[in-house]
Amino acid sequence: MKYRTLGTTTISVSEISLGCWTMGGLNWVNGVPNGWANVDEKEIASAVDYAIDHGVNSFDTADVYGNGRSERMLSRILGKRTSNVIIATKVGHFPGTAEHAYDPLHIRHQCEQSLKNLSRDHIDVYYFHHGDFGKSDRYLDDAVAVIQQLKKEGKIRAIGQSAYSNEDFLRVVPKVNPDVLQSSASVMDDHYIADGSPVRKLLEERKMSFIAFGPLGQGLLLGKYSKSHPPKFEPGDHRANAPRFSQDNLAKLEPKLQRLKEKFSTQPEHLARAALQYLLHYKVVGAVIPGFRNLAQVKVNLSAADNPLTEEEFAFIKTAFAS
Repeated sequence: MKYRTLGTTTISVSEISLGCWTMGGLNWVNGVPNGWANVDEKEIASAVDYAIDHGVNSFDTADVYGNGRSERMLSRILGKRTSNVIIATKVGHFPGTAEHAYDPLHIRHQCEQSLKNLSRDHIDVYYFHHGDFGKSDRYLDDAVAVIQQLKKEGKIRAIGQSAYSNEDFLRVVPKVNPDVLQSSASVMDDHYIADGSPVRKLLEERKMSFIAFGPLGQGLLLGKYSKSHPPKFEPGDHRANAPRFSQDNLAKLEPKLQRLKEKFSTQPEHLARAALQYLLHYKVVGAVIPGFRNLAQVKVNLSAADNPLTEEEFAFIKTAFAS
């Protein structure tokens, strides 16, 4: 497994790290589904053990994943191995009883709760989970002040900013001054890190790293789903009404995915390599964080390690998904 240093920090993470959203199971926040189908903790434990044995040293979670369930499960599974593991978590989507999840008192409370959930005395990377800091960025200055204070106190090592639009990144990064940015990226949509992107320019100018979640398109890029049989998900699973799993979107994706299969084979391991190494081809990418539910999925994810794409392969994939 290869490792990359995050921005100007001393934190080094495995190129293929693991996202822990699935570990939170079915969940709602303020009536909105934001979880996944429930997982089996024994299966998750086997997957985490395998990942660590094969070089994974970094796990990404959040307070909102199962409203703490993911953090606590990860802590139980890691046990005493936490000193050798890099853990990132986030604040922002779970408001608790606060008026807004970026109320500075709430941020401090959630940081302390995450530390307790994770059984740690520090968080390696602590993210603002989105770019909505209230009307007219009402909470932005105070939120930045408290997260910087938490860093001074040694409760966090690095500050991260997650967001879902160029506009949010460009607006808040100059004030947050993060070490790491995070958002979705895949061969289906790499606009944050592509040449000429305003976020790519921001990453390079500020010497930040980009962490890519959803690098396998939540299974879409492994050919798991078909337009003939679009998936159905339980209430509480955020995928239930997601447009990317619609019959129309699956129909648009299939010819592009067919080109990948013809080039790299139909085996999930080869498709995972194409998808994950495509993102890792970008120097600004610090790590990809595919999710997982079991050992088999982690084995597929890690089969892509240490096997970068050639320039020809990278160009082929970019062309295949350009339209």
